[in-house]
Amino acid sequence: MYNTLIRGLAESESPHSSLQLFIQMRQQSRFLPDSFSFAFILKGVANWRDLKSGMQLHGQSLCFGLNTHIFVGTTLISMYAECGNLAFATMVFEEMWQPNVVTWNAVVTACFRCGDVEGAQNMFKQMPIRNLTSWNVMLAGYTKAGELELARLVFSEMPMKDDVSWSTMIVGFAQNGYFDEAFGFFRELQRGVRLNEVSLTGVLSACAQAGAFEFGKILHGFIQKAGFLQIVSVSNAMIDTYSKCGNVVMARLVFQSMQEGRSIVSWTSMLAGLAMQGHGEEAIQLFHEMEESGIQPDRITFISLLYACSHAGLVEQGSAYFSKMLSVYSIEPAMEHYGCMVDLYGRAGKLQKAYEFVCQMPIKPNSIIWRTLLGACSIHGNVELAELVKARLAELDPNNSGDHVLLSNIYAIAGKWKDVAKIRRSMAEQSIKKSPGWSMIEIDKVIYSFVAGEKPTEFTDEAHSKLHEIVWRLRAEVGYVPHVIGVLHDIEEEEKEDSVSKHSEKLAVAFGIAKLPRGKIIRIVKNLRVCSDCHTVMKLISKVYEVEIIVRDRSRFHSFNDGLCSCRDYW
Repeated sequence: MYNTLIRGLAESESPHSSLQLFIQMRQQSRFLPDSFSFAFILKGVANWRDLKSGMQLHGQSLCFGLNTHIFVGTTLISMYAECGNLAFATMVFEEMWQPNVVTWNAVVTACFRCGDVEGAQNMFKQMPIRNLTSWNVMLAGYTKAGELELARLVFSEMPMKDDVSWSTMIVGFAQNGYFDEAFGFFRELQRGVRLNEVSLTGVLSACAQAGAFEFGKILHGFIQKAGFLQIVSVSNAMIDTYSKCGNVVMARLVFQSMQEGRSIVSWTSMLAGLAMQGHGEEAIQLFHEMEESGIQPDRITFISLLYACSHAGLVEQGSAYFSKMLSVYSIEPAMEHYGCMVDLYGRAGKLQKAYEFVCQMPIKPNSIIWRTLLGACSIHGNVELAELVKARLAELDPNNSGDHVLLSNIYAIAGKWKDVAKIRRSMAEQSIKKSPGWSMIEIDKVIYSFVAGEKPTEFTDEAHSKLHEIVWRLRAEVGYVPHVIGVLHDIEEEEKEDSVSKHSEKLAVAFGIAKLPRGKIIRIVKNLRVCSDCHTVMKLISKVYEVEIIVRDRSRFHSFNDGLCSCRDYW
């Protein structure tokens, strides 16, 4: 009974409770711990990342002669890996007399978990027996480490593959941004292996991240015919895919079809979709529907709700829901919730209120909180507060390129070119490089990527040529003048115009106009916030070329139609 309870608590949301019960068993009962006791309690310690308690339990397992027991020793290896101590994990492995294949897999996983890719390779080569799980461990480790070519090599060498192998490749390549390759593995998978829940949610995740709407629609048809929509996790992934591809109507249809099986994830995914589109009032209505349905919101739900209020400028409502978290649902606000509130006040121009909120936080604000406030200073051009915030960031995360660029933006807008130059020199001296902007567009189920300053290719040359034609037409027909005030160099006006003309989202849209049939929606995914000039250009293109453009940037969705944007210029 003790072991059963320890195991249950170890796998619960309060794994530290399992340790309390283990101590109670040792102090108050006649029972001595066995191999199961140690394996279960070590799992709880691993979930809690409590290295000190883990080492004490290791010592106790030694006293009982169980440290080299296969079950206990394997769990010890995993515990030390979870706590980031590879040296101890390896030591436990080396002390075991006859490690089995599960133990070998555990030590390979430990190497990957602690960032030792070479160590994992060496252990894998030494394994006396490998099963399919062993090969899959290598695939998962390589993809999580971003070593995709090594993953591809292992995949090609595998004596046999299962659905986990294929799913690992699909998800791994998608998470590392190689969406075409992820889709390629999925197409190949369809030829010989029965699709399952994991592979489908994996490729849907790739569609969501890449904004591959057309491919997502094809998957939706397949999933519906094969009966996979009855699986809640697949339907949830469909909601997320449509939401992140900018089609909240289709996301809502999938959500409404789940009358019986909606989980908290379903509601939260739908809320997040509405939030990204700036539909704050509709998100609030959906939250009320969720409350009425008897579903208890969790901390993730409130992040989506606060995000929706922030992007719709609903300051009072957002503040009320933030208070409701604790007073009604007993959910203690976490760092993410405080970040949403800073964003809420900052976007609305209430910078002093945002700064006071940060200073009064009951937990120490991290770099993300201060960075959110710096972003708000950039939007509203508050130089004095930006300098104060940047000083705090310099203490917490001094080498973040985004912070330097944001402050440079603010100085450039204020015309403080000496300060801009000072930041640029500082970045060069510290070898801090700006993250390049990129944008992606899907055409005929192929993802094309445009990166600022990249080497020319056939399709980028075509995009530049088409963009030149578009800009000329915008100038002639609607009097477009490039907005260059935020360009980060004290250079001639013509050079500034040339700089903003090469932004990746402009090239992606130009390529879409050149390649897509008339009337087709142009869908773009961008890794950074859309600049003001690109935002203006998108509005003008939508009017002059009579086309709808949907752009998902780092902050939200923008739907451009007939010269207007869904964000109402509030982003």
